[in-house]
Amino acid sequence: MTKILLAGVAVIDIVMSVDEMPRKAEKYRARDAAIVGGGCAANAAVAVARLGGEALLCARVGRDPIGAMIVAELEAEGVDCTRVRRLDKGRSSFSSVFVDAGGERQIVNFRDMELSFDAGWLEADMPQNVDAILADTRWPQGAAVAMRAARRLGVPGILDAEAPVREAEEALAHASHIAFSAQGLRDFAGMDDLDRALATARAETGAWVCYTNGAKGVFFLDGASGGRVPAFAVDIVDTLGAGDVWHGAFALALGEGQAEAEAIRFANAVAAIKCTRFGGREGTPDRIEADRFLRAAA
Repeated sequence: MTKILLAGVAVIDIVMSVDEMPRKAEKYRARDAAIVGGGCAANAAVAVARLGGEALLCARVGRDPIGAMIVAELEAEGVDCTRVRRLDKGRSSFSSVFVDAGGERQIVNFRDMELSFDAGWLEADMPQNVDAILADTRWPQGAAVAMRAARRLGVPGILDAEAPVREAEEALAHASHIAFSAQGLRDFAGMDDLDRALATARAETGAWVCYTNGAKGVFFLDGASGGRVPAFAVDIVDTLGAGDVWHGAFALALGEGQAEAEAIRFANAVAAIKCTRFGGREGTPDRIEADRFLRAAA
């Protein structure tokens, strides 16, 4: 079983399905609702586990009911939470999420800055037998430890680069693969021209780089060569968690030894299936379904 270590944030999402995004200070009625686990690394870990990999999550939560919910959901998905720290000081993170009729989402997240960002404990408890490591920029200190470990172990070190990206400078310097969102790439490069921004990211970091851009697909650059892997056309219901699930699938595929373009196509399929279902990461497919989708699209 391919083993992926993931470092970053884990939260609870309170998700409301609405006809359109609220714009006034009034009461609104949701068409549907869900309380689900969320967070970049946690969602990616669930994707890895459902797709047949072994997911080892490194994260920080409070010693509170939200933290207990986060860990219980992840363990129920088969995620190894041995390295999820329950901290006495600080509250666990949670989000209020609206998903409109077109599947677009609006997120208001609470993150308690009293919850320690320290990652020294992770350095002392880093496994030595993983096939790839994925970290998100929401926990810069953990990402730095994770990317240094990936380089030391000689395995892919994938950074999920979301704004504010520059907070994770050390992780950027050690990552072998940096996968930006379009927003994250604009934030990193300080420009709207995404192709130019990607070239800037490649020149500055020396890493293999890409950015995900929704229905437009994924654009990548490796040295002087690059390209685009198109997204799959599906009926969008809910985009919440799609990027996180994409990163988990991409990391698993690299850990399995797939080439980058092949790994992107696999991740695109997984994210596309997720987008057809309401409820954030609850819509993440298993490996059989993802492989069936890819065969049908061939």
